[in-house]
Amino acid sequence: MCRTLAAFPSTCLERAKEFKTRLGIFLHKSDLGSNTGSIGKFEWSSKHGKENRSFSEDVLGWRESFDLLLSSKNGVAAFHAFLKTEFSEENLEFWLACEEFKKIRSATKLASRAHRIFEEFICSEAPKERCPPSSPTHLCMRSFLQVNIDHETRELTRMNLQAATATCFDVAQGKTRTLMEKDSYPRFLKSPAYRDLAAQASAASAASAPPSSCSLAEPSHT
Repeated sequence: MCRTLAAFPSTCLERAKEFKTRLGIFLHKSDLGSNTGSIGKFEWSSKHGKENRSFSEDVLGWRESFDLLLSSKNGVAAFHAFLKTEFSEENLEFWLACEEFKKIRSATKLASRAHRIFEEFICSEAPKERCPPSSPTHLCMRSFLQVNIDHETRELTRMNLQAATATCFDVAQGKTRTLMEKDSYPRFLKSPAYRDLAAQASAASAASAPPSSCSLAEPSHT
């Protein structure tokens, strides 16, 4: 993984470059218009003033708390793009899967989805290949996509599947969230891509703000 840069130097450098590309594409596809972002350089169009201000506030809010990031559709997309550069997107995908899982009301569907989530994210018997972009197949890294939880939590979750309820993943989801908040989230905020994006958001927010009352000339007194 990218934490062991010495082991995979070229791959991690490629992934780091990809983050800006992914986030640039994400901005380009957002609802702000067709000219909101460019690959590798984040810019706001002079059009759509209200939308730009709203998006700017959203972007700047991501650094206020992890909760605000997760509550933002744009924030989740940007964070997911970042996690892909670190080969750890499964943590967020698992958390999101659990959020959707809790919305299921059918007991039959609940049990079926619970087993599917467990097999995809928690069961340690299903390795999956990770292939760096443009790499030959034989260079793909063989790794497990399971979330990073302890054995005790994994076994507790396995037992919960025997009578699946909407809360059967709560412990595992909570630990995964804590891991992301303490580990990946601070690195996301320090990443060049987010810092560039936040700078653009700050500039756009300042440009669209109404003039301050204190900037008006005070009447003269005679």
